[in-house]
Amino acid sequence: MTPRELLGTARVPGGEELRLFRRGADHMIVLDRNELMNSRMSGSEEALATMTCARLRGRAAPRLLIGGYGMGFTLRAALAVLGPKARVIVAELVPEIVEWARGPMAALTAGCLDDPRVALEMADVADVIAAAPGAYDAILLDVDNGPDGLVRADNDRLYSPAGLAAAWRALTPGGVLAVWSAAPDSAFTKRLARAGFAVEEEAVRARGNGKGPRHVIWFARRPS
Repeated sequence: MTPRELLGTARVPGGEELRLFRRGADHMIVLDRNELMNSRMSGSEEALATMTCARLRGRAAPRLLIGGYGMGFTLRAALAVLGPKARVIVAELVPEIVEWARGPMAALTAGCLDDPRVALEMADVADVIAAAPGAYDAILLDVDNGPDGLVRADNDRLYSPAGLAAAWRALTPGGVLAVWSAAPDSAFTKRLARAGFAVEEEAVRARGNGKGPRHVIWFARRPS
C-alpha cells in the first residue's frame, strides 16, 4: 500500500489540529482519527452546491455564502452551474486551508478561488452571517461533520436557535439555508422547523458515482 505523506498541519481556532496527507494522487484532511475530507469523495459536497443552486432558479444574480472552503468541491460545483452575474462569498477560518488550496492542492483547486465571481473572507462564517442581514439568496454550511462541534466547539452556535435565527435574517425572502452532515440528526430537523424554515432533508452518496456512504443535506427555505 502506498504510504500516507504528511504535507502540513493547521490549528483550528478554539479546536484541534488538522493534518493534510497525500497518498498517491489522493489528498485527505484528518482531525485526530477522523478523516474529515478526502479528494476521492466529493459527491455530497458537490450536491450541496448543485441542489442548492437548483432551488435558486429564476434569480438572475444570486448571492451565495459558502461556510468552509474545505477542498473546494462545493465552490467549484457552484461556479459550474451559476451564471456570470452570480456572486459567491467563501468564509474560511483557517488560513492554512487556503494555503493548501493554492499550494499542494492547487491542481484540485483548479483556480476556483481566482474566479471573478468569488470573494474570500478569512473569518468565522457565523460572524459573516450576523453582519449581513438580507444579503444572501443561499447560505451553504459545511464547516463540521454536521450540526455539532466536532472540529470546533464554537461551531455549535451556527446550529443553535440563535444561529438559525441569524441565518434567517441573513437570507432574502425565499432564500435557502443548506447544511451538510455526515449523518442524520432528527433533533436538528425539528430545530430548523421551529425556527420557521420549510425543511427538506435529502440523503446523498459520498461519491459522485452514486456509491459510498450516505450523507445528509438539509435545505431550509425562508418563506417568501
